[in-house]
Amino acid sequence: MTDAAPTAPADRPDPSSPTREPAPTAVATTSPAPVETGAAAPDRSESLVPVASPIGVGPFSVREVVLGGVWFLAFVISFLPYLPPLPYPIWAVGLDWVLTVAVPTVAVGLLALRRLSPGAIRRVGSLGLDQFASVAFSISLVAWLAQLWNAAAVVRTYGGAPFAPVIWIEIVLALAGVALTVAAPLIPFARDDFRGRERADAHPAAAPVRPVAPRPARVAVVARSVATAETAAPVVASPTVAPAVGVAAPEPTPNTVRTGQPFWALLPDERTVVDAEGAPVFTIGPAAWALVIEDRDGVFVVRHDDGRVGFLHESAGAVRG
Repeated sequence: MTDAAPTAPADRPDPSSPTREPAPTAVATTSPAPVETGAAAPDRSESLVPVASPIGVGPFSVREVVLGGVWFLAFVISFLPYLPPLPYPIWAVGLDWVLTVAVPTVAVGLLALRRLSPGAIRRVGSLGLDQFASVAFSISLVAWLAQLWNAAAVVRTYGGAPFAPVIWIEIVLALAGVALTVAAPLIPFARDDFRGRERADAHPAAAPVRPVAPRPARVAVVARSVATAETAAPVVASPTVAPAVGVAAPEPTPNTVRTGQPFWALLPDERTVVDAEGAPVFTIGPAAWALVIEDRDGVFVVRHDDGRVGFLHESAGAVRG
């Protein structure tokens, strides 16, 4: 509908007056607010904008075809002698072929398997296949640079041409592999291979790390409690009198002081700690360790966290820590 200025029924428009165009109707384009209060609206821009599939050759994208060609050239050239004085390829010298050629070969093979058999394998350890290919060609580049350094040392020792063509070609090809894997999202013809992909959860080893909690100060608390207990309850030496012949030794009482080191005790059930007159002071049980100042022949002198001290006569089954 258009909005026009109202006119009286009896009035007629003046032919000499300029005509007024009706105001255009505004079309609402705003999206409805999210249902939940305080929650951000989901970003659906990627799902609303169609993303064309990457153009390729058969089941492979252009990036994968070029990467396969780079690997094939590097694989074939690796069978040529790479040190000027020695007629040996890298496959015949120790295990240098593992990082220079074998690891990129495995990476390219897994990328091909992903296209030919979808769902067969999705990652290597915590790395996706494209991430593994980035690591593989980066390692290959570093390994060939190390071979160039070794070739320079061989030339200095045994002589020969200072230029090692196989190593230089392999370095260029490895650098191209790094560009097609690590820097692929920045290359115009290769970036489409990564657009519009379905989002996937990261492997637990590749997920963001959790914040580290501070270490419990249990050891410090125990050391402080033991030091306080030793200071608060010093050892009192009582005179010992040898019993007469035929007279039995008296039974130990809570007042009898025994030397010993404080320790922690855990009881299998809840028990009552009493004072010197036998009145209950507090209880200890299997829920927490209790600090025992000393052991008086089976009678524990227990110190509470708030500083109270009492005697535990039923110490059977206690676990010492």
